[in-house]
Amino acid sequence: MNIEELQGKKIAVLLSGGVDSSVVVYEFNRLGLHPDCFYIKIGPEEVEEWDCASEEDLEMATAVAKRFGCKLEVVDCHKEYWEQVTRYTMDKVKAGFTPNPDVMCNRLIKFGAFHEKRGHEYDLIATGHYAQTEWIDGKKWLVTSPDPVKDQTDFLAQIYDWQLQKAIFPIGHYQKGEVREIAEREHLINAKRKDSQGICFLGKINYNDYIRRFLGENPGEVLELETEKKIGMHRGLWFHTIGQRHGLGFGGGPWYAVKKDVERNVLFVSKGYEPATAYKQDFKVRDLHLLTAPLDGLDVTFKIRHTPEYHRAQLEPLPDGGYIVHAETPMQGVAPGQFCVIYDKEHHRCFGSAEIAW
Repeated sequence: MNIEELQGKKIAVLLSGGVDSSVVVYEFNRLGLHPDCFYIKIGPEEVEEWDCASEEDLEMATAVAKRFGCKLEVVDCHKEYWEQVTRYTMDKVKAGFTPNPDVMCNRLIKFGAFHEKRGHEYDLIATGHYAQTEWIDGKKWLVTSPDPVKDQTDFLAQIYDWQLQKAIFPIGHYQKGEVREIAEREHLINAKRKDSQGICFLGKINYNDYIRRFLGENPGEVLELETEKKIGMHRGLWFHTIGQRHGLGFGGGPWYAVKKDVERNVLFVSKGYEPATAYKQDFKVRDLHLLTAPLDGLDVTFKIRHTPEYHRAQLEPLPDGGYIVHAETPMQGVAPGQFCVIYDKEHHRCFGSAEIAW
């Protein structure tokens, strides 16, 4: 974190109650700064129906802000989350795609709705993401964190350029273990608290229950791809994602979900632990969203899910503005609707991301 970059700037910290954003506040405190902290409230309202950890989160955030002499304000973005992120999610799953609500939550809520309500009053918005920014030739880039397991640039690759201009990631240069060590050394209240799992702001809500609440069930046939033999029934294509192996619940397996036919409401599966049909080496992407600058070449690295590995590929431009990704090696579970996040050859600078198309 560059102290000159912070001089005279009005800083807001998004404080979640977790260990990462708490160490962000500590990092500012170490530099003699006391930024204003904000807790974004977005959980479901029916607490007894949807068991939610937000009360504990707010308690932790309050304790951390108080300890470092920072103001804490609760900003209610409940309505915006359920209108914008939920609408995006349901529209995608209804069309047979595999959405990523966490990615859109960063664009629409943390750097979107919050900005409209309070963030516009601040020069910089700090979060506990494992990501970094770097100025290269006068442009601000999103760059990867040294911790490949925790790196979260893939979750930030759909934010707008103006949002990136205001973003600051004070713990992005650390490994996760180092952040824990700082929290324990400084006796932070949540030093030993587990990392949150699952979709942001859903707390302990099961993703399938979340979808069922809005879309219900829509039973259809499950067929073996190679033979069209009926294997069983599904409760709705939206409960399944391409590449899924666990939780299919059909005998005589293992089975992989390899294709969806939305019009016929049919889920196609293939048998085996690693069937060839579960892999793709070439796939189409559309709506490439660029963060800072256009691609400076067609040799890139990419990832299609939150994993430590980056894959090499050659991009082939299409007349419609999309691309075909020619991966160096076959990829398992290429699911339309997911984001293909594109980096430079050294997987250092993040160019942005595009949606995997049918």
